[in-house]
Amino acid sequence: MTMSVPERNSGSEGKEEESEDESEILEESPCGRWQKRKEQVSQGNVPGVESASLAMDTEEGVEVVWNEVLFPDKKVFKSQEDKIKEMFENLMQVEHPNIVKFHKYWLDMRESQARVIFITEYMSSGSLKQFLKKTKKNHKTMNVKAWKRWCTQILSALSYLHSLEPPIIHGNLTCDTIFIQHNGLIKIGSVWHRLFVNVFPDAQGKGRPHRDEQRNHHFFPPEYGTSEDDYAIDIFSFGICALEMAVLEIQANGDAVVSKEAISSAGTSLEDPLMKEFTQSCVRQEAKLRPTAHDLLFHRVLFEVHSLKLLAAHCLISNQYLLPENCVEEKTKSFDPNAVMGEISHRDRPGVQLKYSHVSPLELDKFLEDVKNGIYPLMNFASSRAYPVPRALSLSQEQVEAVKTPTPEPQETETRKVIQMHCNLESNEEGTKTHLSLFLKMDDKLHRQLSCDILPADSSKDLANELVHYAFINEEDCEKLTLFLEDAISKHLRTQAPGTVQ
Repeated sequence: MTMSVPERNSGSEGKEEESEDESEILEESPCGRWQKRKEQVSQGNVPGVESASLAMDTEEGVEVVWNEVLFPDKKVFKSQEDKIKEMFENLMQVEHPNIVKFHKYWLDMRESQARVIFITEYMSSGSLKQFLKKTKKNHKTMNVKAWKRWCTQILSALSYLHSLEPPIIHGNLTCDTIFIQHNGLIKIGSVWHRLFVNVFPDAQGKGRPHRDEQRNHHFFPPEYGTSEDDYAIDIFSFGICALEMAVLEIQANGDAVVSKEAISSAGTSLEDPLMKEFTQSCVRQEAKLRPTAHDLLFHRVLFEVHSLKLLAAHCLISNQYLLPENCVEEKTKSFDPNAVMGEISHRDRPGVQLKYSHVSPLELDKFLEDVKNGIYPLMNFASSRAYPVPRALSLSQEQVEAVKTPTPEPQETETRKVIQMHCNLESNEEGTKTHLSLFLKMDDKLHRQLSCDILPADSSKDLANELVHYAFINEEDCEKLTLFLEDAISKHLRTQAPGTVQ
């Protein structure tokens, strides 16, 4: 899914007029959250997608992409409607820091035709292909550490997709569908490419798979498009991407297509024998000889024993909801900079003291933010077993029929994760009910404040399930919120017990 901002007219007046024209709102989602604009973006020829426009997420205040798939024949659409819904429901559950986010979808039925509209994350920083081209133009070489970090992030995403049940095969992995953000975070887009090919054979659209573009032929293995292709096609494509990242560009030598000889020549030009072995194992012609994404994460060129610092950072991030806000900043302020936090002793030479002043709070904050964003995944601990795709809560068919309106609103679900939780409990004098004030900090740093009266018969599990049902929290946060509320309510009840000193 290649996205680029269109060229603007020269001249300040022309720019102003075009900017106003392109920001014009053409359409709104049924819930009013997403607003489609006139400005078009390139999506890297996703099959079936008729148009892709820039849109605004009015709730988060960020730009997103408004995609449309058009079905001129409503009968064809009706025959595939269940399959389409199932595919989109599964895509909405794909959640990984190195995968472009799929936000929302809805169906639009008209007299003459049907549309499927879906909202995806907008990647404004550009593709990996653009980055490599600029790097080469500036006569620079690829940093080996950056190469390893990017390979790990891409493999982290592929390992996740291939381990889902059923597995998702990307089928369109090229340097055009990999995006790099300013902070070094890699995201792969167009993960729905293969699914769209299978589900939208009759959809109207201008999109053609990258396979049909000659300049990208070399990203696809011999078995691509046959009945025998599986996740191994993604490994071959990744191998070519890794090779291009290392050499910046595989030369076509004037030919329209990059040849096998050019790929082999680029591989042998690598000085590091481990990098050479790594890339060559991915681009083997025989699919069954290629390693899995999970196996590649353990290859000697990438694998390293994680530092205690990284393990501690992941532990802190995963349990952040239990900690007070700005706890790192507050803790570092309270430390004496000259205090010794650790010491390494040597028998034959003076020891080394580690002081708090040796750690920069700003660097620590930056590191924690990078870990949270997915730049340093702990994929060396990944399990090889498959994980099922979680299903979003949805109404039964009977319930749907009962609440239908002329313009039904799509069922909302919360996609953001909770990173911090605080609550306050106050009981009335009779002790018959307790007022709960719940403060949630989401992973986009926005806050949500909720309050309600709870009765002694109410359980923490029921309260958490209710918050999931009304899209106040993500389904994956249900269990930890249940435990948090159980602990908080239990402590509150102990303080309210007769004879307890408060």
